Amino acid sequence: MAALWWAARTAARHRAALHLVSAIGIPDDPDLPHGDATFDDRTLRADAAILLSTAQGLARDRAGAELDIVCTVADARPETALIGCSEDARMVVVGVRGVGAVGRGVLGSVSTSLARHARCPVAVIPAPDSGVADLPPRPVVVGVDGSACGAEAVRLSFEEASRRSVGIVAVTTWSELSPHGSRAVMHARARALQSKTLAEQAEWYPDVPVTQVVVEDRPARRILAESDSAQLVVVGSHGRGGFAGMTLGSVGQAVLHGTQVPLIVTRPRD
Repeated sequence: MAALWWAARTAARHRAALHLVSAIGIPDDPDLPHGDATFDDRTLRADAAILLSTAQGLARDRAGAELDIVCTVADARPETALIGCSEDARMVVVGVRGVGAVGRGVLGSVSTSLARHARCPVAVIPAPDSGVADLPPRPVVVGVDGSACGAEAVRLSFEEASRRSVGIVAVTTWSELSPHGSRAVMHARARALQSKTLAEQAEWYPDVPVTQVVVEDRPARRILAESDSAQLVVVGSHGRGGFAGMTLGSVGQAVLHGTQVPLIVTRPRD
Protein backbone atom coordinates (compact mmCIF):
# COMPACT_ATOMS: atom_id res chain seq x y z
CA MET A 1 0.00 0.00 0.00
CA ALA A 2 2.77 2.46 0.88
CA ALA A 3 4.52 1.69 -2.42
CA LEU A 4 1.27 2.15 -4.36
CA TRP A 5 0.47 5.48 -2.74
CA TRP A 6 4.04 6.74 -3.14
CA ALA A 7 4.14 5.72 -6.81
CA ALA A 8 0.76 7.33 -7.52
CA ARG A 9 1.75 10.65 -5.98
CA THR A 10 5.15 10.60 -7.66
CA ALA A 11 3.63 9.85 -11.08
CA ALA A 12 1.19 12.73 -10.61
CA ARG A 13 4.03 15.02 -9.51
CA HIS A 14 5.97 14.15 -12.69
CA ARG A 15 2.83 14.16 -14.88
CA ALA A 16 3.76 10.62 -15.91
CA ALA A 17 1.61 7.55 -16.45
CA LEU A 18 1.40 4.99 -13.65
CA HIS A 19 1.92 1.39 -14.80
CA LEU A 20 0.62 -1.18 -12.28
CA VAL A 21 2.07 -4.67 -12.70
CA SER A 22 1.04 -7.92 -11.04
CA ALA A 23 3.40 -10.78 -11.87
CA ILE A 24 2.00 -14.30 -11.49
CA GLY A 25 5.10 -16.29 -12.42
CA ILE A 26 5.86 -19.15 -10.03
CA PRO A 27 9.40 -19.36 -8.56
CA ASP A 28 11.43 -22.39 -9.62
CA ASP A 29 10.62 -25.37 -7.44
CA PRO A 30 11.90 -28.90 -8.11
CA ASP A 31 8.65 -30.30 -6.71
CA LEU A 32 6.49 -28.53 -9.29
CA PRO A 33 5.59 -30.33 -12.54
CA HIS A 34 7.46 -28.32 -15.19
CA GLY A 35 5.64 -28.11 -18.49
CA ASP A 36 2.51 -29.74 -17.09
CA ALA A 37 -0.14 -29.08 -19.75
CA THR A 38 -2.91 -29.48 -17.18
CA PHE A 39 -1.75 -26.47 -15.13
CA ASP A 40 -4.50 -23.83 -15.13
CA ASP A 41 -3.48 -20.23 -14.40
CA ARG A 42 -6.97 -18.76 -14.70
CA THR A 43 -7.38 -18.41 -10.95
CA LEU A 44 -4.05 -16.62 -10.65
CA ARG A 45 -5.00 -14.26 -13.47
CA ALA A 46 -8.43 -13.56 -12.00
CA ASP A 47 -6.91 -12.78 -8.59
CA ALA A 48 -4.31 -10.52 -10.21
CA ALA A 49 -6.99 -8.67 -12.17
CA ILE A 50 -8.98 -8.04 -8.99
CA LEU A 51 -5.85 -6.84 -7.20
CA LEU A 52 -4.99 -4.44 -10.03
CA SER A 53 -8.55 -3.09 -10.20
CA THR A 54 -8.47 -2.36 -6.48
CA ALA A 55 -5.02 -0.80 -6.75
CA GLN A 56 -6.14 1.39 -9.64
CA GLY A 57 -9.03 2.77 -7.61
CA LEU A 58 -6.81 3.46 -4.62
CA ALA A 59 -4.21 5.19 -6.80
CA ARG A 60 -6.84 7.49 -8.28
CA ASP A 61 -8.12 8.32 -4.80
CA ARG A 62 -4.58 9.22 -3.78
CA ALA A 63 -3.40 11.14 -6.83
CA GLY A 64 -6.54 12.33 -8.63
CA ALA A 65 -8.81 11.09 -11.40
CA GLU A 66 -6.65 12.68 -14.10
CA LEU A 67 -3.80 10.22 -13.46
CA ASP A 68 -3.17 7.98 -16.49
CA ILE A 69 -3.04 4.36 -15.24
CA VAL A 70 -2.17 1.21 -17.18
CA CYS A 71 -2.63 -2.26 -15.62
CA THR A 72 -0.76 -5.41 -16.68
CA VAL A 73 -0.83 -9.03 -15.55
CA ALA A 74 2.65 -10.39 -16.32
CA ASP A 75 3.38 -14.07 -16.84
CA ALA A 76 6.98 -13.81 -15.65
CA ARG A 77 8.38 -13.86 -12.14
CA PRO A 78 8.30 -10.48 -10.37
CA GLU A 79 11.96 -9.55 -10.80
CA THR A 80 11.98 -10.61 -14.47
CA ALA A 81 8.78 -8.71 -15.23
CA LEU A 82 9.88 -5.52 -13.50
CA ILE A 83 13.39 -5.52 -14.96
CA GLY A 84 11.74 -5.81 -18.38
CA CYS A 85 9.41 -2.90 -17.56
CA SER A 86 12.39 -0.81 -16.45
CA GLU A 87 13.62 -0.61 -20.05
CA ASP A 88 10.99 2.03 -20.84
CA ALA A 89 10.24 3.45 -17.39
CA ARG A 90 11.16 6.67 -15.61
CA MET A 91 11.26 4.73 -12.33
CA VAL A 92 10.26 1.36 -10.85
CA VAL A 93 8.62 1.35 -7.40
CA VAL A 94 8.38 -1.66 -5.08
CA GLY A 95 7.69 -2.30 -1.42
CA VAL A 96 10.08 -3.99 0.98
CA ARG A 97 7.64 -6.71 1.99
CA GLY A 98 5.67 -9.20 -0.06
CA VAL A 99 2.06 -10.24 0.52
CA GLY A 100 0.10 -13.41 -0.07
CA ALA A 101 1.44 -16.93 -0.40
CA VAL A 102 4.97 -16.05 -1.51
CA GLY A 103 5.57 -13.68 1.39
CA ARG A 104 8.15 -11.16 2.44
CA GLY A 105 11.32 -12.99 1.39
CA VAL A 106 10.68 -13.01 -2.35
CA LEU A 107 9.84 -9.31 -2.59
CA GLY A 108 12.97 -8.60 -0.58
CA SER A 109 14.94 -10.44 -3.25
CA VAL A 110 12.98 -8.58 -5.94
CA SER A 111 13.95 -5.16 -4.58
CA THR A 112 17.58 -6.27 -4.25
CA SER A 113 17.62 -7.69 -7.79
CA LEU A 114 16.07 -4.53 -9.21
CA ALA A 115 18.60 -2.32 -7.43
CA ARG A 116 21.34 -4.29 -9.19
CA HIS A 117 19.87 -4.90 -12.64
CA ALA A 118 17.08 -2.42 -13.49
CA ARG A 119 17.63 -0.01 -16.36
CA CYS A 120 16.15 2.97 -14.51
CA PRO A 121 16.06 4.30 -10.93
CA VAL A 122 14.43 1.96 -8.41
CA ALA A 123 12.38 3.29 -5.49
CA VAL A 124 12.01 0.97 -2.48
CA ILE A 125 9.24 1.98 -0.09
CA PRO A 126 9.07 0.79 3.54
CA ALA A 127 6.03 -0.92 5.01
CA PRO A 128 2.91 1.16 5.74
CA ASP A 129 3.37 1.01 9.51
CA SER A 130 6.49 3.17 9.23
CA GLY A 131 4.33 6.17 8.38
CA VAL A 132 6.10 7.07 5.14
CA ALA A 133 2.86 7.83 3.33
CA ASP A 134 2.29 11.08 5.24
CA LEU A 135 5.73 12.42 6.15
CA PRO A 136 5.87 16.19 6.73
CA PRO A 137 8.06 18.29 4.42
CA ARG A 138 11.59 17.08 5.06
CA PRO A 139 14.78 17.21 2.96
CA VAL A 140 16.09 14.68 0.46
CA VAL A 141 19.35 12.97 1.51
CA VAL A 142 21.82 12.02 -1.24
CA GLY A 143 25.10 10.12 -1.11
CA VAL A 144 27.85 11.90 -3.08
CA ASP A 145 30.91 9.81 -4.01
CA GLY A 146 32.26 11.32 -7.23
CA SER A 147 31.32 8.38 -9.46
CA ALA A 148 29.20 8.65 -12.61
CA CYS A 149 26.37 6.77 -10.94
CA GLY A 150 26.71 8.99 -7.88
CA ALA A 151 26.36 12.03 -10.13
CA GLU A 152 23.09 10.59 -11.44
CA ALA A 153 21.93 10.25 -7.82
CA VAL A 154 22.74 13.92 -7.25
CA ARG A 155 20.83 14.95 -10.39
CA LEU A 156 17.77 12.98 -9.38
CA SER A 157 17.90 14.23 -5.78
CA PHE A 158 17.80 17.86 -6.95
CA GLU A 159 14.88 17.11 -9.28
CA GLU A 160 12.88 15.35 -6.57
CA ALA A 161 13.67 18.03 -3.98
CA SER A 162 12.57 20.77 -6.38
CA ARG A 163 9.28 19.03 -7.11
CA ARG A 164 8.70 18.61 -3.37
CA SER A 165 9.78 22.19 -2.55
CA VAL A 166 12.39 20.99 -0.03
CA GLY A 167 16.17 21.09 0.29
CA ILE A 168 18.78 18.36 0.00
CA VAL A 169 21.36 17.07 2.46
CA ALA A 170 24.48 15.94 0.56
CA VAL A 171 26.58 13.33 2.38
CA THR A 172 30.21 12.51 1.61
CA THR A 173 32.31 10.45 4.01
CA TRP A 174 35.97 9.60 4.21
CA SER A 175 38.11 7.22 6.25
CA GLU A 176 41.32 7.79 8.21
CA LEU A 177 42.49 4.42 6.85
CA SER A 178 42.79 5.81 3.34
CA PRO A 179 46.38 5.87 2.05
CA HIS A 180 45.78 9.17 0.25
CA GLY A 181 46.74 11.63 3.00
CA SER A 182 46.19 12.99 6.47
CA ARG A 183 42.77 13.66 8.01
CA ALA A 184 42.98 17.31 7.00
CA VAL A 185 43.91 16.42 3.43
CA MET A 186 41.16 13.80 3.15
CA HIS A 187 38.54 16.17 4.53
CA ALA A 188 39.59 18.92 2.12
CA ARG A 189 39.54 16.56 -0.85
CA ALA A 190 36.13 15.21 0.09
CA ARG A 191 34.72 18.71 0.50
CA ALA A 192 36.13 19.81 -2.86
CA LEU A 193 34.79 16.73 -4.64
CA GLN A 194 31.33 17.17 -3.15
CA SER A 195 31.19 20.87 -4.02
CA LYS A 196 32.24 20.16 -7.59
CA THR A 197 29.62 17.40 -7.95
CA LEU A 198 26.85 19.62 -6.59
CA ALA A 199 27.77 22.79 -8.51
CA GLU A 200 26.15 22.02 -11.87
CA GLN A 201 22.85 20.85 -10.43
CA ALA A 202 22.75 23.75 -8.00
CA GLU A 203 22.81 26.07 -11.02
CA TRP A 204 19.91 24.21 -12.62
CA TYR A 205 17.90 24.20 -9.36
CA PRO A 206 18.54 27.51 -7.57
CA ASP A 207 15.32 26.97 -5.59
CA VAL A 208 16.79 23.95 -3.77
CA PRO A 209 18.78 24.78 -0.60
CA VAL A 210 21.76 22.49 0.04
CA THR A 211 23.24 21.31 3.33
CA GLN A 212 26.70 19.79 2.89
CA VAL A 213 27.79 17.02 5.24
CA VAL A 214 31.43 15.96 4.92
CA VAL A 215 32.60 13.72 7.76
CA GLU A 216 34.92 10.91 8.74
CA ASP A 217 32.51 8.01 9.01
CA ARG A 218 31.18 4.91 7.30
CA PRO A 219 28.96 6.07 4.41
CA ALA A 220 25.96 3.83 5.08
CA ARG A 221 25.94 4.69 8.78
CA ARG A 222 26.00 8.42 8.11
CA ILE A 223 23.39 8.28 5.37
CA LEU A 224 21.08 6.27 7.61
CA ALA A 225 21.63 8.75 10.45
CA GLU A 226 20.70 11.67 8.18
CA SER A 227 17.69 9.75 6.87
CA ASP A 228 16.07 9.90 10.33
CA SER A 229 15.02 13.46 9.54
CA ALA A 230 14.49 13.03 5.77
CA GLN A 231 11.57 12.13 3.51
CA LEU A 232 13.68 10.44 0.83
CA VAL A 233 17.18 8.98 0.38
CA VAL A 234 18.94 8.73 -3.00
CA VAL A 235 22.09 6.68 -3.61
CA GLY A 236 23.90 5.28 -6.63
CA SER A 237 24.02 1.54 -7.26
CA HIS A 238 27.73 1.56 -8.12
CA GLY A 239 30.44 3.71 -6.63
CA ARG A 240 33.58 2.14 -8.08
CA GLY A 241 35.89 4.76 -9.48
CA GLY A 242 34.62 7.44 -7.13
CA PHE A 243 36.06 8.91 -3.98
CA ALA A 244 38.00 6.50 -1.73
CA GLY A 245 35.83 5.08 1.04
CA MET A 246 32.48 6.03 -0.52
CA THR A 247 31.75 3.07 -2.80
CA LEU A 248 27.97 3.00 -2.99
CA GLY A 249 27.69 -0.48 -4.47
CA SER A 250 27.77 -2.07 -1.01
CA VAL A 251 26.52 1.11 0.65
CA GLY A 252 23.35 1.06 -1.41
CA GLN A 253 22.59 -2.44 -0.20
CA ALA A 254 23.22 -1.49 3.43
CA VAL A 255 20.96 1.55 3.15
CA LEU A 256 18.35 -0.52 1.32
CA HIS A 257 18.06 -2.87 4.28
CA GLY A 258 18.30 -0.20 6.97
CA THR A 259 16.33 2.88 5.96
CA GLN A 260 12.85 3.59 7.31
CA VAL A 261 12.04 6.16 4.59
CA PRO A 262 11.69 5.74 0.82
CA LEU A 263 14.96 5.02 -0.96
CA ILE A 264 15.79 5.58 -4.63
CA VAL A 265 18.73 3.64 -6.05
CA THR A 266 19.95 5.17 -9.30
CA ARG A 267 21.33 3.12 -12.13
CA PRO A 268 24.13 4.01 -14.57
CA ARG A 269 22.85 5.84 -17.64
CA ASP A 270 23.56 4.36 -21.08
